[in-house]
Amino acid sequence: MKCGYVGKVLCVLGLGLASMVTQAAETVTVFAASSLTNALNEVAALYEKQAGVKARISYASSSTLARQIAQGAPADIYLSANERWMDYLQEIDTIQPKTRQLLLENHLVVVAPNDYPKDHIEVTADWDLDQALEGTRLAVGDPNHVPAGLYTKESFESLGLWQQALPLLAQANNVRSALLLVERKEAMLGVVYKTDAMISQKVKIVSELPDNSHSPISYPVAIVKDRDIDTVLGFYHFMLSKQAAEVFARYGFGEAH
Repeated sequence: MKCGYVGKVLCVLGLGLASMVTQAAETVTVFAASSLTNALNEVAALYEKQAGVKARISYASSSTLARQIAQGAPADIYLSANERWMDYLQEIDTIQPKTRQLLLENHLVVVAPNDYPKDHIEVTADWDLDQALEGTRLAVGDPNHVPAGLYTKESFESLGLWQQALPLLAQANNVRSALLLVERKEAMLGVVYKTDAMISQKVKIVSELPDNSHSPISYPVAIVKDRDIDTVLGFYHFMLSKQAAEVFARYGFGEAH
C-alpha cells in the first residue's frame, strides 16, 4: 500500500515534469532591437494565438543584445537594427548563416514635442541647430554603438552638420530612450526611426532625413547557432510571412529589398 502511494506520487511528479518540459519547448526566446517593440509584440501575440507558442522577447539596443548573445545568453533568434552587429555574430560563429535574412527597412526622422513652434524644418548645412534646440540638446542613440545613432552620424556628416551637432547631443542607450527625452521635453529635438515617431502621441515629425544620406536602415534576422529546432523555426518563418509583413507595415516598417 505504501509502495502504491509512492508510485502514485512518482507518477504525478513525472507528469508534472513532462508538462514543464513541454511548456519550455513551446517557448521561443527572441532578442530584438528596441525599435521593434510594438510591432513585434503584436506579431508574437498573433503567432501565440495561432500556434500556441509563446515568444519571450528581450528588447534593447542591437549592440547590447549582440554582446549578450556572444557571451552565451540563451537567445533563439536575433533581430538587429543594422547589419554591423549581425556581421559581428556571424564572424564569431554564433548564428546560423543560412537563416540570416533581411526582414525590414526603416527611415530616419527628426521629431519635436507636439507644441514645438515649427511644423517643418529644413535640415541642411545652414541649419542653426543650437537655436532650434531652445537651450536643450538633440536626442540621438549613442553614435558609438546604437544603430539609430550610427545612421544619424552618417546622415549629419553627409549633410555637413555633424561637427555642429556633436557638442549638442544627448546620447541615449537606445532609440526608444532618445524618443522619451523628446516626449518629456528634456530635448526639444531628436532623431529617431520613423516607426518610433508614428507610435508616439507626444511628438511630431518635423523633418525626414534623406535616405541617400546614410546607409540603408535594414533589419536582419537570424537563428542563433544550434537553436534551429522546430519550435524556433516555426516563429522564425512566421516573422518572414505575409501575415507578419502586414503587421510590420501598419507600424511603418517596409519590406527589405
